[in-house]
Amino acid sequence: MSVPFYVSPEQLMRDRADFARKGIAKGRSAIALQYADGILFVAENRSPALHKVAEIYDRMAFAAVGRYNEFENLRIAGVRLADMRGYSYDRRDVTGRALANAYAQTLGAIFSSGGEKPLEVEILVAEVGATAGDDQIYRLTYDGSIADVQGYAVMGGPAEQVADYVGEHYREGISLAGALRLAVDALAHDGTEVRELTSDQLEVAVLDRTRTQVRKFKRISEETLARILSESRPDTESESSEGASDAAGSDGAATGDAGESSAKSDDAESTETPVAPPSDDGDVPVAPPESPDDNRPL
Repeated sequence: MSVPFYVSPEQLMRDRADFARKGIAKGRSAIALQYADGILFVAENRSPALHKVAEIYDRMAFAAVGRYNEFENLRIAGVRLADMRGYSYDRRDVTGRALANAYAQTLGAIFSSGGEKPLEVEILVAEVGATAGDDQIYRLTYDGSIADVQGYAVMGGPAEQVADYVGEHYREGISLAGALRLAVDALAHDGTEVRELTSDQLEVAVLDRTRTQVRKFKRISEETLARILSESRPDTESESSEGASDAAGSDGAATGDAGESSAKSDDAESTETPVAPPSDDGDVPVAPPESPDDNRPL
């Protein structure tokens, strides 16, 4: 009779955690941002049919990264739980905290059991409130850990690099266009090279507290997304160009003033020794070469 190999519980949990983390890191990142009128979700998703962001209930949304079949089962279970509680009691009894606790119990039970593999998913449960202070974002990991997040949350892929970029530029009360531009730029800075993301590569949705409907979830179409991104990018470039032109104008004015003062001082001094004209053999400024075509992936 063969004796099975012994594996300590600590080593078993480490191996299961490493397995789940590696699976989640293979996916693309997703971001949740609080803005002035609600919560914004931006995920890099090239599929128009398989969504990473979805509605759970009236004021709640669900976002996930990892294996699609696994977090889709969690989303369906969350929708059923919310509908059952709202139908049995009252719609106001359906809260993001209760749903996040239910998800945490499910993920923790699967991770702790040795009979099945851990789920390779990370999920966000968000609930928009009447004011910005009432907004709630819960982040749940593969082992059932739950965290109450304020401001923004990033998960999946190179989450640390994307979160660092968001943390450097995020501010409270940011507008929807500013939050969208920040999220897209953060997703583009997920590696050594900065990428250019287009509207057809992104999935964007919001929980908008200003909507008159009971359901606050709304998806942003590709046309609207492309318009917002195109309007926000020229503003930044024009401001930088205007600043550069103003600086150049001030430098030119200062140079002209200095030239006039030096000319006056030369007239005041003795003119016995004529000044030689500038030589044509001096260094001539050469225009920089044109940059090659950018063949980086979008």
